[in-house]
Formats: sequence, structure tokens, C-alpha cells
Amino acid sequence: MSERTESPELSAQAQLEQYGYKQELKRSVSTGDLLVYGLIFMVPIAPWTIFGTVYNASSGLVPLVYLVGLVAMIFTALAYAQMAKSIPLAGSVFSYVGRGIHPTVGFFAGWAILLDYLLVPTLLYVFAAESMVGIFPGTARWMWALIFVAINTAVNLLGITSLKLMNRVFLAIEVVFIVIFVIIAVTALNGGTIPGAEFSVSQVWDPSKVTGPLIASALSIAVLSFLGFDGISTLAEESTGKRGGAGRAMIIALVIVAFLFVLQTWLASALAAGRDSFPEGEAGNAFFDLVAQASSSGWMTAFFVVNVLAVGIANAMAAQAATSRLLFSMSRDRQLPAVLSRLNSRQVPQAAILVVSVLSAILVLFFVGQIDVISSLVNFGALFGFMLLHLSVIWHYVVKGKSRNYLLHLVVPVVGFLIIGYVLVNAAPAAKIGGLVWLVVGAGVFLFYKIRGGAAPTLGQVDEGDGSGAAATATPAADTLEKEAGR
Repeated sequence: MSERTESPELSAQAQLEQYGYKQELKRSVSTGDLLVYGLIFMVPIAPWTIFGTVYNASSGLVPLVYLVGLVAMIFTALAYAQMAKSIPLAGSVFSYVGRGIHPTVGFFAGWAILLDYLLVPTLLYVFAAESMVGIFPGTARWMWALIFVAINTAVNLLGITSLKLMNRVFLAIEVVFIVIFVIIAVTALNGGTIPGAEFSVSQVWDPSKVTGPLIASALSIAVLSFLGFDGISTLAEESTGKRGGAGRAMIIALVIVAFLFVLQTWLASALAAGRDSFPEGEAGNAFFDLVAQASSSGWMTAFFVVNVLAVGIANAMAAQAATSRLLFSMSRDRQLPAVLSRLNSRQVPQAAILVVSVLSAILVLFFVGQIDVISSLVNFGALFGFMLLHLSVIWHYVVKGKSRNYLLHLVVPVVGFLIIGYVLVNAAPAAKIGGLVWLVVGAGVFLFYKIRGGAAPTLGQVDEGDGSGAAATATPAADTLEKEAGR
């Protein structure tokens, strides 16, 4: 059958077999589904919770923070897109770095990003539990957190179809409330509901406020605000789209969510009526207080509830799915216990999903009330993985593939590496200490599997009978790599 008449399903399966794997995960995720998934993972209404904090840190230039974040993260998104086009596998940076540079480096990239993926659901559950206690005073935080864990586990075990449906429902709800907020804000600004509130370009760019340290601080906040778009790459083996669909979805999702972030924070900054900052005790709910001032306390409560559901269910559900796919991919390559690559009848990694759920439940009980600690560890894992991703683009395309596309395969990853490196170097000491401890633990895990197997784990070389489901041995054809690298 010619390439033109091949179905996307057959073409995708052939690509997977080229790397030595069988098609086990269910291919039913379109490029549009990947886009929706990425948007849900990044949370279009994410600025609601942190608006007051970012407002204080940026001297009121919150929209600028997100514009800086878009510019910074677009380099990482382009790097992901290049590797996703050449290596259409689940596993995110684990697969890309492992095949772009070396399996050993890939293990540590996967181990680092695993810190991010394992703790993100925990962080979201803690956030949602805190909000639920605000709605229902006197209730236990751990109870709400465990309820959210149970709901998300059930949906993920039902399969990718259920996940797609829930993603669309929650995205629709979030978009509707974004529209409602725009109407409320515009009406209030035009009607003079809040004294002194007005829409101005100075809320995005004010030369008297913009300084080097402020931009540096904004860069740190903004880069971390966009974490989640990379989760799209974990669904690569469930995509029905063409090669590179995951990469395109990442870039589009990043641009769309940046637009929504800027739109909402620009209007919220206008409603802030030029104040210098929010009092420390009010910064956490600043956005919701502005909604109440611009409309009513009833709308404020509605926005608060939607925010809780978006964080505790929609976002956490997407994070759990991404984490389970990463565990599946690492297990399939014998770099984690084989049981994590087992699928249920709905073709989802059931064991990996359950492990993520159990770990989230345990970590929630341990980290309740310690949001700063979790956040710092999440940031280290993501940023370290991103740095290795940029190196893999250079090594895979320029060094191994002899690519002459120096813009995408050299300039972009170098700039991206420097940006992410700057943020990581200036991260909180707790983040760097905790991250290094995690990497040391990873070294122990790596040595355990190396000693047990007699050699370092090799990607794509897993026996069919070990329960992982991978085919015997395969490596990407050299001519295919050269063709991809030259694009």
C-alpha cells in the first residue's frame, strides 16, 4: 500500500513498530483532542488563583509576565515539536532524550520529569482541598483531597474516551466563564462600577516600572505558569493524527493559553484601579474579590467553584494521565518495574494509573499545607528535563543527523537551554536541594536495574514475554533519521 493511501492508524502503527514496540495503547486521540488535553493541563483560568501574588511581584504588570512566559517557553515547545516529529513515542523527554542522546541520559531525563509529573497531581489536590475548606469551613483537607483522587482515578481507568469527554466538558465550562468574566469586566469598566478602574496599555508596559530584575522575576514566574503543555507528548502513541501532530498541538495550545492569560489578567489589572499592590492577606483571593466588586458576591462564588473543579478534577485528571503514560513508557523499556506497563481491557496502563493514585493519596497526606515545598520540587523536575530536551535536539539532529537546519536544530535549543538554565540556577535553594536528592535516588534505581540486568537498560530491546508488550529489538532506520534530521 502506498504512503498516500495508508490510513493514519496503519501509518502510526508502522512508525511505532519501527522502534521495536507493538501498538498497545488505544489510538483514538485526534490532534484536536491533544489540543484540548494540553489546554486543560495548563488550565486556561490558571491566573485566577495567583493573580494577586503575580500582581504584587510584577508591580502590576501581570499581562507582561505572561507575554514574557510565552516568548520563553515557545523555544521549549519548538524543541518538543522537533523531537515529537522524529520520535513519535509516549514517554515525553524520557523517549526523546533516550533516543536523541543515549538511553542512560534518557533515564535521568525521565526520572527528573517524573518528579514533576508525580507531584503535580499532589499539588493540585492540595490546592483544591484548600479551596474546598474555604467553601465548607471546618471540613478536613485530606478528605477532599482523597475524594478528588478517587474521581480522577475512576475516569482514567475508564479509558481515553472518557478522558476526552471530560476534557471537552471542563474546557467548555472554563471558556464559558472566561467569556462571562470578559463581559463582567468590560461592563464594569464602561459603567464606572469600580472607582478609578480603566483599561490602559500601561497595565502591560510601563517604562517607569520595567527593570531588569523585574523581567527576571517575571520570567521565573511565567515559565512555571506554562508547565503542562509538554504533557501532550505523553499521548503520542494514542494519537490518530499525522506524524508531528503532538508537536503542533503543543505550540498551538501554548499560544492559545497565553492569549487567554493575557486577556484575563489585563482586564483584572484594569479592575485593580491602579493600586500598587494587594495586602498580603488578600492577594490569594484578589481575582475573586475583583469579580465581586465588578458584579456580585454570587458571581464570585460561582467563579470560585469553577476554579476548584478545574484544578481538582480537570487539571489533576490530565496530570494523572500524563504521569501514568510516562511510567508505562519507562517500564516498557525495563527502567521501572514491568508491572507498570500492563494494560487493562480498555487499553490504558491500569497498574501505572493505580500507582499514581496511591502515591498521590500518600503524598497529599504528607504535603497538606506545604504548597511551597511541592511547587519547588515540581519546578526542578520540569526544568531539568527541559534542559536535557534541548540538548537532545542538538545531538539528535545536528550531531547524529547532520542537519543543516541550524535555526530549529541549533539556535532554538541553545536559546531555550539558556533560558531554562537561568531559571533553574535562580530557583529556590529548597528546589535545588530536593531535586539533587531525587536525582541521587534515581542513580540508585538505575544502578539496581543495571546490576540486575548485567548492563544498562537499552531502549526498544525488551523480550516479548516479559509482560512489557514491547517487540524484540529495533532501532530507527538510519535513512529515516537522516531524512527527518534534514527537514
